[in-house]
Amino acid sequence: MVGSEPVVVVVEDDPNISDLVELYLRRDGFRVYQAANGHRGLEVISERRPDLIVLDIGLPGDVDGLEVCRQVRTDSKTPVIFLTARDDEIDRILGLELGADDYVTKPFSPRELVARVKAVLRRAGADGIEDRPPIHELGGVVVDTGRREVRRDHEIVVLAAQEFDLLEFLLDNPGLALNRRQLLDGAWGRDWVGDERTVDVHVRQLRRKLGDDLPLETVWGVGYRLG
Repeated sequence: MVGSEPVVVVVEDDPNISDLVELYLRRDGFRVYQAANGHRGLEVISERRPDLIVLDIGLPGDVDGLEVCRQVRTDSKTPVIFLTARDDEIDRILGLELGADDYVTKPFSPRELVARVKAVLRRAGADGIEDRPPIHELGGVVVDTGRREVRRDHEIVVLAAQEFDLLEFLLDNPGLALNRRQLLDGAWGRDWVGDERTVDVHVRQLRRKLGDDLPLETVWGVGYRLG
């Protein structure tokens, strides 16, 4: 562990999935390192000595996720959460027999994965694992994510479900310039299919309903940034 930030190594060959997982883990206070294959994963794990490993079973090459876990378990009890596109009971049982602590099947919710990471680390007794407060204040705008409620100047503002999901994802990633694809993956889900410009429509709606109190900026050539 580096300082008070729990360290997570993500071993996943799909860069879109790796980046999304890192995005969610970083906003919850984790320090994240990525590796795109089993060989590099073992090197990063050895170098960084993480508090937890998020590990794809179906890695390319001769060192898949099961082999990475097998080698890690020869000299370490570092918690492991498997990611897999295969919902096969044999894979699940084999992974757990190798010492995996949890198992998530793709497609998955990044928020659920972060919750599982925290739960596994709490069971392992790691320090620095806290749940983020559900209330965010942005000038005159107060967002209660637990109750899915937004107030502006103490008055409730009614948001459509997708508007709230987009706002919540932006709140989860303050200060980051996010492109439309990242916003769609985070707020709509990775399996959503449609015109990326729907993000622009929902941003306009948020600005119309919440006004200048919402520090939602356009980052030209990229996308949008909150704060």
